[in-house]
Amino acid sequence: MTASFAPGDPAGATHFAEHGWALVNTLTHDEAEQLRRWVDDIAAWPDADGDWLHYRELTDFGPKLCRTENFVPFHDGLRALLTAGSMVATAGELLGEPAALYKEKINYKLVGGAGYSPHQDAPAYPFIEAHVSCMVAIDDADITNGCLEVVSGMHHELLPMDDVGCIHPDSVAAMEWTPMPIRAGQTLWFHSRTPHRSGPNLSKADRRALYPTYNALREGNLRDAYYHEKLARMAAATVGSNVQVSLIGDFQGRPVAD
Repeated sequence: MTASFAPGDPAGATHFAEHGWALVNTLTHDEAEQLRRWVDDIAAWPDADGDWLHYRELTDFGPKLCRTENFVPFHDGLRALLTAGSMVATAGELLGEPAALYKEKINYKLVGGAGYSPHQDAPAYPFIEAHVSCMVAIDDADITNGCLEVVSGMHHELLPMDDVGCIHPDSVAAMEWTPMPIRAGQTLWFHSRTPHRSGPNLSKADRRALYPTYNALREGNLRDAYYHEKLARMAAATVGSNVQVSLIGDFQGRPVAD
């Protein structure tokens, strides 16, 4: 079983520096239940009535929500969770300096939802050099519902990429991939250059996760600039033939026909 750390435990930062990831016990049972209610609320927001971003994929069970982004300005609870307290403090501990929220997303991976190709996050993050991401498990994650898989100790440089910005297959085949099953309320922190991937949800239950990314505060509060740049780039060009949810083509979801 993967060792987990309490927020603020120096051993977690040491593990992160060596391996490129660390598992932290972030939320209590009641806090995890609250997070589920918040995410249920956000999933029900209409597509056209705000500046949040919903993305949908086509599954064998029909069209389904696959991601929501840019919701922090419109949700007091999640704004507090991601910009104050232990989350931003842990990001600062792992970066070794104060941190600021750079972006946020919910990946739903509902029943039949697609996975993500092997990739590093850094190529999709303009403006910043020092950044760290995490997956806060909203529901328990395991192999059957497409938990994250990571490669330890490979977070020091960018790896060769294919034509959609994912890790080149030759490099993928040479690496040791470790599945990371985690329970709801735990947070898997990982470096923006840590190789990771995930499979589809082949279970009979939905598996959702919250993914904030933090940058070094000295680089600026760049969250608004990120979303402006992302939307401009995605409007100008697409990457690959699947649903585009990122500036790289890591998501394997099928487009929903107009």
